[in-house]
Amino acid sequence: MTDTIKIDRYFITKIFPQRNDDSNKGTFGTVLNIAGSVYYPGASYLSSISALKSGCGLVRLATESSVIPIVASMSPDITFIDLGQNDIGTIPKNALKYLKNIKNPSAVSIGCGLSAFAPVREFVIKFLNNYIASSIPFIIDADAINILASIEDKPLPLNSVITPHPKELSRLLNVSVEEIQSDRINYAKKASEKFDCIVVLKGQNTVVSIPNGNTFINTTGNSALSHGGTGDILCGMIAGFSSQGMKLEDAAVLAVYLHGRAGELASKKLTKFSTLASDVLNYIPEAIKEFI
Repeated sequence: MTDTIKIDRYFITKIFPQRNDDSNKGTFGTVLNIAGSVYYPGASYLSSISALKSGCGLVRLATESSVIPIVASMSPDITFIDLGQNDIGTIPKNALKYLKNIKNPSAVSIGCGLSAFAPVREFVIKFLNNYIASSIPFIIDADAINILASIEDKPLPLNSVITPHPKELSRLLNVSVEEIQSDRINYAKKASEKFDCIVVLKGQNTVVSIPNGNTFINTTGNSALSHGGTGDILCGMIAGFSSQGMKLEDAAVLAVYLHGRAGELASKKLTKFSTLASDVLNYIPEAIKEFI
């Protein structure tokens, strides 16, 4: 029997992780975040910082060369892996060689701001195929989802979550956005079953569907989150919580709730009109504090 569960304060209290003071950065895991291009450097920043603000010990941002000085100027807290560059401002198709000697991370996020040009597409498919049998948590977002939608065989690692908005899910399932929006729970379940992964269908009352049939419906968030970049923050938060050893489904549910709550808190101060993604970042600690 499957359940539909409301993600509310009571439920989050039950899964909220404990924090041991006898610790170091290794205790709370490392996120490998493969993100960014010359077109979207902000996406790599937002997804990296949100993982750190969710409590992971270290973020290694693997990105296109020109993005590194931009993001480094925005934060001293992110470390970098230079994946090289090509003449169109994205990571090159041979970027995989720069990751071959990287120690296995605690979690991987991929897709934020990558673009979907041919070199990126080739890299993403090869990279995911390399981890097809891995149990490392994978958070697959944005352009990585669109790349998967463009191919028949989708190389999803064993322990994966995809985080589509309705348009991205429509590409994956080849149905209209209108159909998906008319029955969000059912289509999230269909995608979870079809691809054997956790599906986070973003939007009002974000739906989290698990391959075992359980579905979670979020109760936080508002239109303040309808700004570019907030999805990158959610991706980073899921990666940050999963890197600390949480089950991936719990990390997804917790991140969805706190992401929505951060948007609510930010909009109380800044209004729903004027709350930007970078503002939401600053309210992640306030949302977390409500459970400490």
